Amino acid sequence: MASYSQDTIPTSMSNSEASKTLKLNKELTVKKNTIRVIDTVQTTTTVGELKTTTFTKTSVKDSVQYTIEDHPQLAKLDSIWKQEMYNSSLFDTIYKSVTELTYEPVEYVDLPTDTLKARLAELNARTPFNVEYNPSLESVIKRYLKNRHEHLERLMALSEFYFPLFEQELDNQNIPLEIKYLAIVESALKPRAKSRVGATGLWQFMFGTGKMFGLEVSSYVDERMDPIMATQAACKYLASLYRVFGDWDLALASYNSGPGNVTKAIRRSGGYTNYWNIRHNLPRETAGYLPAFLATMYIFEYAEEHGFKPKKPEFAYFETDTIKVKQMITLDQVSEVMDIDIEELQFLNPSYKLDIIPHIKDENYVLRLPLDQVGKFVSNEDQIYALAQEEFNKREKPLPKFFEANDRIRYRVRSGDYLGRIARRYGVRVSQIKRWNGLRSNNLRIGQRLTIYPRRPVIDRPKKSTSKKAVATVNTGSSETYTVKSGDTLWSISQKFKGISVENLRSWNNISGTGIKPGMKLKLSKS
Repeated sequence: MASYSQDTIPTSMSNSEASKTLKLNKELTVKKNTIRVIDTVQTTTTVGELKTTTFTKTSVKDSVQYTIEDHPQLAKLDSIWKQEMYNSSLFDTIYKSVTELTYEPVEYVDLPTDTLKARLAELNARTPFNVEYNPSLESVIKRYLKNRHEHLERLMALSEFYFPLFEQELDNQNIPLEIKYLAIVESALKPRAKSRVGATGLWQFMFGTGKMFGLEVSSYVDERMDPIMATQAACKYLASLYRVFGDWDLALASYNSGPGNVTKAIRRSGGYTNYWNIRHNLPRETAGYLPAFLATMYIFEYAEEHGFKPKKPEFAYFETDTIKVKQMITLDQVSEVMDIDIEELQFLNPSYKLDIIPHIKDENYVLRLPLDQVGKFVSNEDQIYALAQEEFNKREKPLPKFFEANDRIRYRVRSGDYLGRIARRYGVRVSQIKRWNGLRSNNLRIGQRLTIYPRRPVIDRPKKSTSKKAVATVNTGSSETYTVKSGDTLWSISQKFKGISVENLRSWNNISGTGIKPGMKLKLSKS
């Protein structure tokens, strides 16, 4: 999603130059196809009041259509960059950095203490936050600058997309615009981020809190992952916390750990209401929360001074638009029909948990597309929906029924269960199940109860019939495989196997895009 400068590939070069040049091993051609176009025009002429004459003129002409290829190596590099933007892996890094903050002095010669003090004083003067210098904040800022430069630059690129949306909602509700940096600390700007305790989305709403502020969760849709709806809810929640505490530092602390923990910390400190005076009485994660927020705000506000040069996204949030769906459709179907990367559609439509947009009476579920794609979809929507329905009719198992989801489930381990199978069943990772349940190994016992925050609902497989169906074959190893058949797509294959998504198939088989061929062997598990 980056804007690249034009590169010139030299025809001859020295050996030292050759080592730095990508070898383009394919001659590109422009393919020309001839399409016959039949144009019929009717002309009606009226003479007097009774006599009408109609002339029909038919012309046949050939139209030339060109197909232009790209160098596959460079296209792959573009794909890798889009993966960086669309499937940010920064959430775990951010979460760990906040919970494990230490405050020992950090040597960073590029930022003298006096310079930092002057800049913090400027921030303190123009924001409602207490950004006064202290050694702990200096330690966090310098540690971020020293160890997280690459991560922060990637976040700055993502912020170009999300911050205009945040600022509009913050301004609408008269909340300081600097609160936008909170979403970086909360989720690393990953709409589908989910914490170990189930907090979800850009603004990390727990299930109950999200419901309080109008964010619904169902089998298909999690509105906590919708950028606009979640931002509106976060603004309402933050405004209510500010009304309670009258201080934005304490409002942010209570957003993270709950108002009760903040009031207890105030009591234990002897009545202090300055965050820095009550920090030692807050939970460990919250103790590092505001320093991480202030350090992020400082670095973003002085990014140029510290040499950050983030790449720009191809389009801004406001260069997209929505289309209300008229029938159920999947993002994979849209991707294949309209030739849009599935990662781009997932990035723009993160609230659809199964990458399926449902059509429910009295609900306004929409598909978000780049502006230049909206007209194409609307002009061809009847055909697109017909193709989608045709594929649904061929499915070998039913779609999950729409239901309102609970925050978590309790799963009872059965004979033959293992963590990988349970993880696939609920669309989560093994590491998440272990973290939620404090497991130190992969061993399970029959009857053991597990807490799981499912990403997708579970449906029972239809009863086996005598008709021939696609069957997964088992290698001598531990992983199942599927042999691609003529007419298969990644989407149709994912629907044959419970708990497997298109994204899983791509990841496990190193596939970029949607290209698969008959005869290919696809792994159906990570191992």
